[in-house]
Amino acid sequence: MKPLTAAQVAELVEAQIVGDPSVLIGPEVIIDSRKVSPGCLFVALPGERVDGHDFVPAVLAAGAAAALVSRPLDAAGTMLVVADPTAALAALGTAVVRSAVDDGLVTVGITGSSGKTSTKDLLAQILDAAGPTVAPAGSQNNEIGVPLTATRVGADTRFLVSEFGARGIGHVSWLCGVVPPQIGVVVNVGQAHLGEFGDVATIARAKAELVEALPSDGWAVLNAEDALVSAMAARTSARIATFALGAEPTFGELRVWSEQAESDDRLRYRFVVHAAGAVVGTAPVSLQVSGAHQVSNALAALTAALTVGLDLESAAAAVSRAEAKSRWRMELHDLPDGGLIINDAYNANPDSMAAALQSLAGLRRPSGRLVAILGDMLELGPDTAARHRQVGELAAELGVDVLIAVGQQASDLAAGAAGTGLMATQVADAAAAEQAALSMVRPGDVVLVKASRGLALEAVAQRLVDGAGAESER
Repeated sequence: MKPLTAAQVAELVEAQIVGDPSVLIGPEVIIDSRKVSPGCLFVALPGERVDGHDFVPAVLAAGAAAALVSRPLDAAGTMLVVADPTAALAALGTAVVRSAVDDGLVTVGITGSSGKTSTKDLLAQILDAAGPTVAPAGSQNNEIGVPLTATRVGADTRFLVSEFGARGIGHVSWLCGVVPPQIGVVVNVGQAHLGEFGDVATIARAKAELVEALPSDGWAVLNAEDALVSAMAARTSARIATFALGAEPTFGELRVWSEQAESDDRLRYRFVVHAAGAVVGTAPVSLQVSGAHQVSNALAALTAALTVGLDLESAAAAVSRAEAKSRWRMELHDLPDGGLIINDAYNANPDSMAAALQSLAGLRRPSGRLVAILGDMLELGPDTAARHRQVGELAAELGVDVLIAVGQQASDLAAGAAGTGLMATQVADAAAAEQAALSMVRPGDVVLVKASRGLALEAVAQRLVDGAGAESER
């Protein structure tokens, strides 16, 4: 954010000042005491294990200009006291964005059940080629991450790309109040967090809050192949842009689609992108990210880029240079023995599990096997057991040779696989999965590691990579 005095920040967040009201704050706003920079504002948030207030004296001593707190503390420095630091952070993010919009900032919001982080990363790299762009690192898509990212907007920022997550009705709408979107991208509607929402129709209603928040001169970028997303066109006054695989969408003022898609041996796709309607053109795309699902993500990003005024050729060239930016999402590691580790362990739901298993099947090496280390998909509600059995069935149908099932739903994953002839090894947790994998993975194998965030299976993938590297040095 542009540097402001403590008095100016206090006015924006309705804070009481303890200390020097003239001290200059900015440009950084942090919530992690380990990331202090000169002049930054530290927001003291309560956490599950620690309270940010415990670090305020050390943060101020290390060079922070001020701390945003819920109570005065015995510390040398300036403090801004508010009733709720989380709400105050949101107010600050909102103020930064609204001031920047007045100076020409373009805001893009992205939501969806899966793929929104990858789409965000691709779009941010396309837009950055056209002007300074701010986007969240990883999946900072909640009531803390969205405003915290917003505070990174500076005087020269041209684009802000926000990722909006939801665990209930009203969440996306609230986030849109913090960062009002001018362009809204809905990647898909799937089964993520089904246990919290109850049904897919409710998930769709929650995601539609993004397009409902758009202004009439904005753009709703919709996946024309997803019926629940396409139906959102009726819920917005914004202009409609659509994208699809393989054929021109049947509606939308702007229509974008791919043709002639083919992949290399790492599932990096090449295709021709077409645009019709508000923008007309054709351009080649060669993705650097792996997985068939990335074609749809790239089309969503390209469509959004066209709505902000980029030309198709430049956008296609930029997305062809774009790399994976967020950890543990189809992260490919080549091993010295000819094998491959696919670390897709950041999160999982039935749709993303299916996409990852299909990618695994497409990456088989002539001399090796397909190994899937799969863990629990959380927050699926009453259908949890059935959804895990379906994933096990799919793994067997796609030709997986070795299945290591991890967690409380391991028996359901194993039961689904066994029904199609694949016997699974069942283990309780990541530590046990690591031991099983080290004893079972052979040279030349392609290994997929995937589960919901709570299982932390990325450590298993990293251990396999490190172990193979150490073995090659002997």
